[in-house]
Amino acid sequence: QARLVESGGGSVQAGGSLTLSCAPSGNIGSTYYSRLCVGWFRQAPGKEREAVARMDIFGGSTYYADNVKGRFTISTDNAKITVYLQMNSLKPEDTATYYCAALFSISAFCSGRYSDYNYWGQGTQVTVSS
Repeated sequence: QARLVESGGGSVQAGGSLTLSCAPSGNIGSTYYSRLCVGWFRQAPGKEREAVARMDIFGGSTYYADNVKGRFTISTDNAKITVYLQMNSLKPEDTATYYCAALFSISAFCSGRYSDYNYWGQGTQVTVSS
């Protein structure tokens, strides 16, 4: 079954940086869509999964949660296969399991609701110590 694979998680001290990567494992696709959205979500223990950043892969639009804006950057490679999340100035509150997800959207923008996304990775742990 096609899915996504994340890598790049780890442990870092506050103020440090990490880059997460996300790539498809197997073929994913749709016959009708207006945009391909890839999002990074995170979930800390006891908390709901939240959208961190998302990107319209072919259109280029990006969206960020307020609490990561200016610190995190979502991007894709030239082949538009691998999606990255560059995380700078990490804080202890960024500690969570990070997931990437893909959505073949027919709407005008990339949804921030995790329930709208069809393809998911297994998650990668990011731990930020103070």
